[in-house]
Amino acid sequence: MTVVHEVQEVLEDAVPREAAADVPDVPRRIGGPTLSGVLSLLGAAASGLCTAVLLFGELAPFSGGLGFTVTAYAVFLLVYAVLTGLEEDAQAVRDRVMTVVLWTAGALMLCALALVVGFTAWRGREALTHGNFFTQDMQAAGPLDPLTDGGIAHAMLGTLIMITIALVITVPLGLACAVYLNQVPGRFSRFVRTIVEAMTALPSIVAGLMVYATWILGLGMQKSGLAAGFAISEMMLPIVIRAADVVLRLVPGTLTEAAEALGAPRWRTVWHVVLPTARSGLATAVILGTARGIGETSPVLLTAGFTAALNADPADGPMVSLPLAVFNFVKSPQPAMIARGFGAAAVLMALVLVLFAIARVIGGRGPGHQSRRQARRAARASRRDVERYAELHAPGLRLFETGSADHTDGETH
Repeated sequence: MTVVHEVQEVLEDAVPREAAADVPDVPRRIGGPTLSGVLSLLGAAASGLCTAVLLFGELAPFSGGLGFTVTAYAVFLLVYAVLTGLEEDAQAVRDRVMTVVLWTAGALMLCALALVVGFTAWRGREALTHGNFFTQDMQAAGPLDPLTDGGIAHAMLGTLIMITIALVITVPLGLACAVYLNQVPGRFSRFVRTIVEAMTALPSIVAGLMVYATWILGLGMQKSGLAAGFAISEMMLPIVIRAADVVLRLVPGTLTEAAEALGAPRWRTVWHVVLPTARSGLATAVILGTARGIGETSPVLLTAGFTAALNADPADGPMVSLPLAVFNFVKSPQPAMIARGFGAAAVLMALVLVLFAIARVIGGRGPGHQSRRQARRAARASRRDVERYAELHAPGLRLFETGSADHTDGETH
């Protein structure tokens, strides 16, 4: 006799069958807030706060806001675990405590993000309210000039040009290298993966120095936005490769096996099966690389130089980016220049948000989800296939009927 049978017999002896039949089945609540849980949470929070006040104000010679917060939170978790343990088992206590810890970590990250974005926007509000801040450069404005003169148009254009050059170089090379690492296993692919993982920790100043030594000193080219695009792409490439490689590994192997079983070559399987399946993850990989490259300052300073004038030619003359403009603005002791620096930082964050939204629109659809244009194209292709099949079957029927008629005529003759 097993333990389950013994427990069933004990329950049957303790509760008659008629009484057990009358008891309705109540499903166990596994999620959502309950009254006892909310009261335990509030009681634990009050206990933690009161304990920290007593320790830091009356009983112990403690001081400091960070220590007060940590002490109050530790006492809160301890009291919450004790209150939960009065009603639940050990597994439920661990689950409740870890849920509180995870919610706290998420709230801290959200508060940190809101603080960074809000502080930057608040400090740069004076510059952001002027229209010339987005349409003028700093060629005719100085540190003592008011915010009604000068702007960051040259830095905005330079950032867009540099990141475009970097994306044109990085996206094809990064995705091709990730596909190679995923589809062509071997000793050389392991070597390439090791080099890529090592390059993810490459300092940005080293990338700028390499482009400066090869492109500017070695080949004799001048500092320009093109050289800065090369340096930024060098920083973005390992991030894109590493992230895209991880995403491509998540594609189910049954999809590629089914495509190859139907006779599709390897390149067609990758192009029509693997890449569309991992499209959303690949867009995220490109976003991560773009976020890394768009905020670089030292490679741009070494390879693109600095200018206060608007330059739209990436191959001729110095060019400035938004991070470099922020760096130069906030170094000034003048309040107007500091406001320009925080305003440029706010514009940079907005630009990253716009690029993120565009990438999510392009690659946000999951596998099997078609846009309206793709659905209309598939419908037209289906109608053409139906018409082609009808044309292929119709002559066969007429030939069969003609053959039957000729055979009948032959028998008659």
